[in-house]
Amino acid sequence: MIKVGIYGYGNLGRGIECAIKQNPDMELVAVFTRRDPSTVKILTEGVTVYKTEDALNMTDKIDVMILCGGSAKDLPEQTPYLAKYFNVVDSFDTHAKIPEHFSNVDKSCKESGRVGIISVGWDPGMFSLNRLYASCILPEGKDYTFWGKGVSQGHSDAIRRVAGVKNGKQYTIPVEKALDAVRSGENPDLTTREKHIRECFVVAEDGADLNRIEKEIKEMPNYFADYDTTVHFISEEELQKNHSGIPHGGFVIRSGKTGWNKENNHIIEYSLKLDSNPEFTASVIVAYARACYKMSKEGQCGCKTVFDIAPCYLSLLSGEEIRKNML
Repeated sequence: MIKVGIYGYGNLGRGIECAIKQNPDMELVAVFTRRDPSTVKILTEGVTVYKTEDALNMTDKIDVMILCGGSAKDLPEQTPYLAKYFNVVDSFDTHAKIPEHFSNVDKSCKESGRVGIISVGWDPGMFSLNRLYASCILPEGKDYTFWGKGVSQGHSDAIRRVAGVKNGKQYTIPVEKALDAVRSGENPDLTTREKHIRECFVVAEDGADLNRIEKEIKEMPNYFADYDTTVHFISEEELQKNHSGIPHGGFVIRSGKTGWNKENNHIIEYSLKLDSNPEFTASVIVAYARACYKMSKEGQCGCKTVFDIAPCYLSLLSGEEIRKNML
């Protein structure tokens, strides 16, 4: 059995716990939290919740530590630190900072002889793999990535931080006209605004200035200013009834040409439609936790990404079974 620890128990941590249940070669041995452990109720019977500082007392009991913190502040510190003591997997998703994060984790892993796998999920992760495969197959072409329709947890949090906002959810939605143009092989040059729209559902506090809230959301730099954004004001009851889930998904499309004179067009498309963003992300992470364990057993060390790991490392099946049933 692969003995797994969960470091952080929010939406992603709960998803990891559910995914472990579906993988018969894995066992959850501990959950670590910054909260008071007595207030954290998990689903797996017989497993103890510990304070995060207790993790170093269990280095001999955990094969892979899965880190479930945020990319902004948690993972840049936690992953390199814990890689000194554990094999680790994280879901770091700040694309521009992945090279820096990789370097920091790689240094820790090579000093400790551990394996660290970073930026695991669906983007970065599964979408990254499909962008790479498609660009290798169709070198003459263009990549397009569309996200949604789905809840952006970071943008939803940004809405909730606006003064006068009690609660809120934000959906990222692909522009159908842009999506159709890409699928038809037109290879359009698209601006940020032309690819996605943002739709916000906001519960305002009593007496709040709705016009100011709407203006502040729409003009928020790095979040909404570059998009066509719609703001709907609704009740808390309607938000809970109609917007309580965390769905997401999207498309990775490569439009390319082959032939001596580039006379033939081709479209490669990979799509996801997810009822639960964190639970799907967790399922990807758990598969890579298996790869992390296998690579460690082989004596490998250092930081890896999804690009560095052969598919067979992800599977519970043997190489013979994979070749017989899936090749």
